[in-house]
Amino acid sequence: MGGGGGTTYKGYTIPHNKRWHTVAGKGLCAVMWFWVFYRAKQDGAVLLGLRHPWDGHDDHSHGHGHEHEGSSSSSSH
Repeated sequence: MGGGGGTTYKGYTIPHNKRWHTVAGKGLCAVMWFWVFYRAKQDGAVLLGLRHPWDGHDDHSHGHGHEHEGSSSSSSH
């Protein structure tokens, strides 16, 4: 068969990977797992059915309502 070397198994020669292919594959695999774990941290309870997506969002003001009231009353004086 052709050159280039590699490992032969049952008549098929598996070529060796180039170094940059191995490094790029491991790097992209790490990025994928970091993304999976990040999303699991953010949305894991919803995905597993332990929490509804809308739970915990009762207070929509997030503390902004009082700031707006104070600034409008101070500007009227």
